[in-house]
Amino acid sequence: MTAGRLNLLDLTFQEMMERVVEWGEPRFRATQLWRWLYNSLATSVEEMTNLPLEFRTRLAAECYIGTLKPLASLKSDDHLTEKVLFETQDGETLEAVLMRYTARNSLCVSCQIGCPIGCEICATGQRGFVRNLSVGEITAQVLHYARQLRTENAHLTNVVFMGMGEPMLNFDAVWNTILNLNDREGLALGARRFTISTAGVVTGIERMARESLEVGLAISLHSPDNDLRDRLVPTNRRYPLERLLPAARLYSERTGRRVTFEYALIKDVNDTEGHALRTAALLRGLRCHVNLIPLNPTPGCQYEPSTPETVLRFQQILVKERIQTTVRLRRGIEIAAGCGQLRGQHLDAQS
Repeated sequence: MTAGRLNLLDLTFQEMMERVVEWGEPRFRATQLWRWLYNSLATSVEEMTNLPLEFRTRLAAECYIGTLKPLASLKSDDHLTEKVLFETQDGETLEAVLMRYTARNSLCVSCQIGCPIGCEICATGQRGFVRNLSVGEITAQVLHYARQLRTENAHLTNVVFMGMGEPMLNFDAVWNTILNLNDREGLALGARRFTISTAGVVTGIERMARESLEVGLAISLHSPDNDLRDRLVPTNRRYPLERLLPAARLYSERTGRRVTFEYALIKDVNDTEGHALRTAALLRGLRCHVNLIPLNPTPGCQYEPSTPETVLRFQQILVKERIQTTVRLRRGIEIAAGCGQLRGQHLDAQS
């Protein structure tokens, strides 16, 4: 039982140091403990054999290493994409997806249970919002796959916050997770190995621009017009394009990094030549990259993906207008890898 005990994965290194000193232990014990968590990937205090028995006994009595219980796991036919549905301590569920590529292993993690944004094209948003995830719950997703990859003589190279939830609405937990995983005494993932995806929460983008680490930024655009974007991405009603684009420029200027704009192409909705030309005009002069994504249809969604011919034409227009553009390789369609789909199936089965 973990009731009343502290999840060690919720702590920053400074907080861990303060706790260790408070217990009367030398400061270097915090570094030892940190290495066990993020380098050795320990799942229990009992594994920490270079710590004094008395210290381990106290740790086990007052703390625990948070893990998530896998409820379901699905692998794509090519075994390159794997989605896991996890259960939290309070019985809620969340998803994470591992995508294997030739030169990297990228993990898509969740930061909330459900999502308050309510985008029509997102399975998570259709299910509503439950709560934020803690630092420990976000971190546990990463460590689960880090352990798995280690058994395969491989390692995690990238973490993207593109799963369930809006990262900018749980910014403190997301950022502390990144700081912990970036720490050189642990997993030591470089800042540029992280990407935060947002529906366009301007205050979060502005805050991110002021932070110390140059973490990647991806913005769900989906339309160059406010009226249509209001419908597809409801947060646009609060943060319209007139506010979003200056925030994106601020981030790019402060960090020297380009912004990725995600654009889900929806048949007969946002995929015309006019949409492509207006998108190019909107982004002209901004250091950016557009990632075109044929819509991943979800149950209950009224929209269909654009045809391959339409996707190609849209891309050609952007390239002609000198906007860097690629079409995202669709991964895991057969295993419901789209955000929130596996959780939705689980909730339906329960009800």
